[in-house]
Order: sequence, then structure tokens, then C-alpha cells
Amino acid sequence: MTDFTSLLQSIFLFDPSKPLIFTQFYFWAFFAVIFALFTFLHSKVMLRNAFLFFASLFFYYKTSGSYLVLLVFCVVVNFFGGRLLYNVEHRVKKVALLVTLVAIDLLTLGYFKYAYFFLDVLHQLFGINLKVYNFFAAASNSLFKTKSLVDQIVLPVGISFFTFQAISYCVDVFKKTVKPITNLFDFGFYLTFFPQLVAGPIIRADKFIPQLHRPFFLSHHEFGMAMFWILNGLAKKIIMSDFLATQFVDRVFETPLLFTGFENFLALFAYSLQVYADFSGYTDIATGVALLMGFHLPQNFNSPYKADKPSEFWHRWHMSLSRWLRDYLYIPLGGNRGAGFGTFFWTAVISAIAIMLSGSIWVALALGLLYAFIGIWAFFKPDSRKTIAKHFNAMITQLMGGLWHGASWNFIIWGGLNGLGMIANTQWSKQKIEVRAIFMFIITAAAILVCKFHFEPVFGIAAVWCGIIFLGIYANMIYNLFATKPLPKLRYVWNVLLTFIFITSTRLFFRAGSNLDPAEANEVAWETARNMIHQIGSPWDISILPEQAHAHLSIILVFLLGMAIHWLPDNFKRWYRMVFCHLPVWAMIVFAVFACFVIYQFSSADSPPFIYFQF
Repeated sequence: MTDFTSLLQSIFLFDPSKPLIFTQFYFWAFFAVIFALFTFLHSKVMLRNAFLFFASLFFYYKTSGSYLVLLVFCVVVNFFGGRLLYNVEHRVKKVALLVTLVAIDLLTLGYFKYAYFFLDVLHQLFGINLKVYNFFAAASNSLFKTKSLVDQIVLPVGISFFTFQAISYCVDVFKKTVKPITNLFDFGFYLTFFPQLVAGPIIRADKFIPQLHRPFFLSHHEFGMAMFWILNGLAKKIIMSDFLATQFVDRVFETPLLFTGFENFLALFAYSLQVYADFSGYTDIATGVALLMGFHLPQNFNSPYKADKPSEFWHRWHMSLSRWLRDYLYIPLGGNRGAGFGTFFWTAVISAIAIMLSGSIWVALALGLLYAFIGIWAFFKPDSRKTIAKHFNAMITQLMGGLWHGASWNFIIWGGLNGLGMIANTQWSKQKIEVRAIFMFIITAAAILVCKFHFEPVFGIAAVWCGIIFLGIYANMIYNLFATKPLPKLRYVWNVLLTFIFITSTRLFFRAGSNLDPAEANEVAWETARNMIHQIGSPWDISILPEQAHAHLSIILVFLLGMAIHWLPDNFKRWYRMVFCHLPVWAMIVFAVFACFVIYQFSSADSPPFIYFQF
């Protein structure tokens, strides 16, 4: 009897050490039960949706415990708010209601995700020293006699995803691009669908609502694609991401000063593959699980490391978030059209915060001179005003995108670097090759001179990076002197390589801020980033490189294998997916069982959860 009771408790009670993550056996046991019941209910659409809604709530409870109440609150508020929003005709009342709904969602997100960050900013700016207080935990302790800590705030899993999804729904209802969902269970199912609930992708209402009442149908081809994406995602997560994380990346980022410059450099590039394999692996599994039940999730990745410029990368990476930021932030700011009120407002706010936090008159002077130069340029060059405004809107969007990912300055720096990269690449591509060569020569020479007389690791990195770009430009110029025809493929490969190096470099700040308690994220993340820059930018001992490369041969081989698979031609990838989908069902199942057996041989007890669970 005791064993049976323990079994029931393990099934129905929340255990923070055992969340329902896709790589664990108990998730697949959960899904097997859900899918078995689904097969009996799929023909009764309303009952099916209600069942999947409650199944999703149970999934979230097993993942986040009492924070299930927060998810239910989000469902109820946005469901009734959306219906009311659609029926209100008075413009002022309609706008006020939308602002209220968005404010509720953002305040909920802000309280749980950014409380530590905002209090830290208040302390740095004004010397106000406040402590967090978890009202949710206090209420839980009072009502349910729990013993949750009230002096710390734990981030609910997936809160950024379902709040952004709720906001987009309300905005679309306001614009009347979609009609509000009239059934609470249908809306709850839309907002909480468990395959994508805790790590995306962000589902847009206009794409998913039409599926709510669509009869279930699973073709042979769709079954094959579902199985393929599940296996593909498991392989990415367990074989590549978890291996790189546990065997090398996590150790280097935890103590970068204990590792050489080469090892820090290798860890940074290995992390680029790890984060892609992790997040895209989760998305693949979510896509497959949803497809088995007849629902189509939006594409979230499109071979992002094939991008030949930073802006193209963001068209391929976390596509659901990129489109969300484009449609609900970038375009309302003014987008490509020009500067709006939001452009000037957020520029002023961000600049003021940067000046106050730095506490330096030089930062204020530099920003003042920059804005004065831009203003004078825009005055005498009216044709450039739209371009300037577009760049400001893009930078604000990237900064906000960085803040969405995490509540620390490292994420904001990461977003800002990506924004600068997009702007710089746009302007760079407009320049003649001779101008590029001269500019990079001057920058490279300046960085080398600074390193010669006053060495700083960051200038050493700048010298190498700019030197590589200069050599590439110079080689292109030499080729153009003698060539009879251009080599667009070679130029494309070169641009892809530079883009990958740039994106990987910015990830230093992204990873340094990940997997940290919000209370200490700012200080610890910045220290990690600074130490890694110091190690990478300091002189390397070339004599020990072969020995170090041999010591980390497995990491290098996994990285090269992962990149080789990633850079396979799209046509070839579609071909082997089609081959798998045309197999008989029994052959697919046999192959899946065998593949799972092989994949799980690489799993370990200390495998980390999905990276994007924290967002």
C-alpha cells in the first residue's frame, strides 16, 4: 500500500527536481497516456480541446507547481478581456482596455522576471535599497499553509512565452485581425498547449485559432514527419547539446580563469552549437508531438548559421519571437517608415539610464556628440532620415529583445551588440571595397598600436578580428584585378563565416547571464564575461595548442559534426526526410525504437534542462 501511495504521489504531486521535460522517460509516459485518451476524444472537438487544456494545466503543474495559478490567471484575464475588447466600440475605451490588458500581462511578467533587475537599477541610480517580497508565496502560505520563501522570487517556467502570446492575442483582437475565442476551454487550450507552453515557439492567434475546430486528421506523411522531428530533436538535445554542456562548456564558463585562451575560445564556439541544438531540438520535439495530435506549430528555426549577415540571422533564429518583436514593437515604433514618438521616448530613456548607471560625464558627452552628429547629418541629408530612424528602431527592438531573454545587463549588452552588428553591416555593405579596405586597415593598425604600448585583451581581440576582415577584403581586391568572373558562392561562404563568428562572439554575454539566480545575475555574469575576454584576448601559448586540441578532441569532433550537418544543403535534408516519411509505419516505429535506444545511450543523470526553460 505504501509503495502504491508513493507511486501516486510521484505521479500527481509536484517535484521541483523532476519537471516534465521532453528528454525524460516520465514525459513520454505522460504523453502516452494523453495520446491514448486523445484517440478516443479526437472526434468530439469541444471535448478534445477541453481535455488538452486540462492536460496542459497538469503538465504545467508538474513543471512549475503552484505557479499553475498564475497561468490560470493569465488565461482567465485575457479570455474575458479579449471578448470585452472586441465588443467595445468607443475608441478611447477600447484603447484604455487594451492598455490595461497589456499592462496586466507585462506587470505580471515584470514582477516575476525583472523584480531583482529593477531593484538593482533603483539602487545604482538613486541609492534606494529595497528587498524583494514574494506576494504570491505569502498568499500561498496563508491560504494553503505552504512554507514557500517570501524573501525570494522564483521565475515561473515559460512565463515570457505565454505572456507574449496573450499580448499578441489581445492586440490582434483589438485590430480585429482575429475574432475572440468564445469558449474558455478553447482559449485555455490555445494559450497553454503543452508541447510549446514552457519554451515556445510563440503561437500567433491567426495561425492557431483556425486549427481549434479542425477535425483530426493524420496522414501517413504527417505521421512520418512527426516521428522524424521527435527523433531529430532528441538527437540534437541529448547527443550534441547535453554532451557539449556537461563535458566542457559549463565547466569553462563557471571558472574561465582556470582554462587557457584557446579553451575559452573553444567553449564559446561550442556553446553556439549547444544553444542551437538545445533550443531547436526542443522545437523539433514540440513540433512532432503537436503534429501527432493534428496541430501545426510555426517554424522556429531555418538553418540560422547559414545566414550571411546579422539581420538575416534573426530572420532564421527563434523566428516566432523575431516576428513578434517585428510586428508588436518594431513596426509600432515606426519600422522602416521613420521615427515615431516611441523612437524618441525609448532612446531618451535608454540613454538616461546608461548615463546614470555609468556615472561618467564621458558617457554623457559621447552620447551627446553622437546624437548631435546624427541630428546635423539628418538636417543636411533629408534623404537619410528614414534610414537613421530605421536604425534607431532596430536598436531599440534588439535591446528589448535582449531584456526579454533575461533580467541582467549582460542580456541587454548582448541585444545591443546584435543591434550594432545589424546597423554596421547595413552601412558597411553600401561602401565601396576600397573604402572598406582603408577603414579596416586603419582600425587594425590602431588596435595593434594600442596593444603594443598598452596591452588590453579587448584590443587584442579587436586587432585579430579586424585583421581577418582586412585580409578578406584585400584578397577580394586582388582577385578582382585578375578575375574574369566573380565568385558569388565563395563570397557567400566568407560572409556566412564572418556572421557566425560575430553571432558567436556576442553569445559570450548571453551565456554569461544564463542559468543564474536573478539576485546575483548582474554581478556574476559581468565577471564571467570579463574573465573570458581576458583569457581569449591574452597571448596564447602556441606550443601547447596541439596538446590542448588533442585533449578536447571529442568536443572539436562533435562541434565539426554538428556544423557539417547544419550546413548540409536544404535539398538534401528534405530528401532524407521524405525517404523516412515514405517508409511503412511499422518500419518507422522499428527505426524510432532503435534510434531512441542509441540516443539515450548518450544521456546522463546530470543532463541539463532545456536552456529556454528560464525564459
